[in-house]
Amino acid sequence: MANDPDPRAVTTSHPGIPTDTIDKLARIWASVSELGAGLTEEEWKAPTELPGWTVQDNLAHLIGTERMLEGLPATEHRSGAREHVHNAIGAFNENEVDARRGSAGTEVLVEWDGLAARRLATLRSAGADYFAAEAMTPTGPGTVADFLHIRILDCWAHEQDIRRALGRPGHLDGPAAEHTIDRLIRTLPIVVGKRAGTPEGATVVIELTGPVHRVIPVTVAEGRAKIVADVPADVLAQVSMDSETFMMLATGRRTSGDLAERWSVDGDQTLGNAIASHLNMMI
Repeated sequence: MANDPDPRAVTTSHPGIPTDTIDKLARIWASVSELGAGLTEEEWKAPTELPGWTVQDNLAHLIGTERMLEGLPATEHRSGAREHVHNAIGAFNENEVDARRGSAGTEVLVEWDGLAARRLATLRSAGADYFAAEAMTPTGPGTVADFLHIRILDCWAHEQDIRRALGRPGHLDGPAAEHTIDRLIRTLPIVVGKRAGTPEGATVVIELTGPVHRVIPVTVAEGRAKIVADVPADVLAQVSMDSETFMMLATGRRTSGDLAERWSVDGDQTLGNAIASHLNMMI
């Protein structure tokens, strides 16, 4: 309707309310809805890179988590054992996904559109106490605001799962993309130091060439790797790739071998290859 509010509209900033986070979620959810509106049933059932999950399943997963965050009851359906389910979180996700596998994609989209509107209404009307409430996040104890900050990563990553499966690239730049890439960058010291074994005193650089452009120097000092402000004159290795490739590797969607033509190493090839092959930090 012409008079309906734009779900991507920027909210007014108030102390204690993560308006920037809400705005990013709104943009992702609107992008997912716009993409889904033009899909055929065959496209809804197209497989994605996530084992056992179709395009529709990715959306059903988003629904299940947003229902939980909205305080709505989880499905009573149980999917049974699945080879790709490895933990309790995975079982919860699979129950919600499997409960909707018998539905048409358009039906799942209608449920999503209604739930996304409800969630935005909740988030935009909530006070600071709502966002400060304690919550168990995917990375440990935190607040509701912390959970939502991580939620941007999950929602954007699943939007991209859907887009790649359909061959419809989009929304690879902008605030939500930058937010996700920057959260994934936080894991680089673990990759560079502990996983790849970069020697003491050495610096490696990871360059993301775009659409989200970043240059991230990581130095090992006193046995710990950390991101530093400036690129030193002496760099042991530089690993370069576009930001979509980085996201796929860091979220475990593909392996460095799968995407070998999309990344390169200057300098120490062995170290650079080790970094690229150990970027996945997802459970």
